Amino acid sequence: DRPMSNRQRAVKYDLEVREGGRIELDVPFPAGTPVAVLVVKQSREDFTGLLDAARSSLDFWDNPWDDEDWNNA
Repeated sequence: DRPMSNRQRAVKYDLEVREGGRIELDVPFPAGTPVAVLVVKQSREDFTGLLDAARSSLDFWDNPWDDEDWNNA
């Protein structure tokens, strides 16, 4: 096992499981490329609004004055 590199490219697919528990997808990597696959059951609830709100509230902290205060604390 190797630790993940910051340079690795991740792709996300929203799929449905087919008969027999099968999932099929085409990936943007050449044949023979080693990949790690994580499968997580996705909730059917729509969290788009909640995610957008969380992202927008992070903008509050992304400013030069706050960075300066925290960096000099």
